[in-house]
Amino acid sequence: MKIILASGSPRRRELLQQAGLVFTVMSADIDESVYEAETPQAYIQRMVAQKAQAALATLNAEQPLPTDSEQPFLLLTADTIGILPDGKTILIKPEDNSHALNMWQQMSASTHQVCTAVQATLITATTAQASDTGITFTPIWSQSILESTAVTFVELAAAEMQRYWQTGEPADKAGGYAIQGGAAHWVARIEGSYTNVVGLPLAQTLALIEQACAAI
Repeated sequence: MKIILASGSPRRRELLQQAGLVFTVMSADIDESVYEAETPQAYIQRMVAQKAQAALATLNAEQPLPTDSEQPFLLLTADTIGILPDGKTILIKPEDNSHALNMWQQMSASTHQVCTAVQATLITATTAQASDTGITFTPIWSQSILESTAVTFVELAAAEMQRYWQTGEPADKAGGYAIQGGAAHWVARIEGSYTNVVGLPLAQTLALIEQACAAI
């Protein structure tokens, strides 16, 4: 089954490749603003649903897929956030050095959550009429998962946080750190999926893909 990953995350691509999956990548740009009083979990579930809608709209506008097959294909969308110990504050990509240091100070010697929502959407191609060359891509099945991992940091020294910022690695990471990179030694322990913290709960995502295959 053809798989499209609608995500710009290189970490997600690498994880799926490690699992032996063959897929194509497309972007799904949306407004990622948080609604007032929206919980972090509701936020990322809304994000993956809206990313799927945006990707479907792009497919229908550009029609980049072959039209000679009636076999459904799978669209994967995902979103990962960190949540501070208060259970409410979302850890986003740091805006600057000061923002990163502020987040890390709140994560120092405490436990935060990393949550990833993943949505799998089966899509089929149809034509309005036999003589019509236009193709409409339509969702026929959808399922989503929400995975959470508890991450406990050691106590972080100011000089150490500053050195990490200067490496450039934190700039495009939610929460400003990469567990598989320079911040690995900050992690005292985790409870839950390691790959979830990297950006995609791999075992759970593969199970979701199996569900999609069974739904065809």
